[in-house]
Amino acid sequence: MNKRVNLFNELNWEDAEGYPQGTKKKTLRDENSAKTILLRLPPGFSMEPHSHLTTEQHFVLEGEYESKGEIFTSGSYQIFYSGEEHGPYKSKNGALILVIWDPYKIISE
Repeated sequence: MNKRVNLFNELNWEDAEGYPQGTKKKTLRDENSAKTILLRLPPGFSMEPHSHLTTEQHFVLEGEYESKGEIFTSGSYQIFYSGEEHGPYKSKNGALILVIWDPYKIISE
């Protein structure tokens, strides 16, 4: 399946459920528990530390955010492995982040 999406246009943005008010997302991939989204952080964004059941990757495309006293600017990359706590996050002026979650691994006994 070939899906062509313009990352920077204003189409297909929606409220990002589970994120602070004003945060928007554009879903690029959501299949078999793998997910890729663009996440638009509004100015004044703030989010507490959290973790996930799967690996998460961040690619900062525009703007910047702060985490644990470090500033991540455009071009920055981070990876967080399953169960690894990440955050807190703050963004004074907002940012555009490409976020990728690996699919869940089913562990059989």
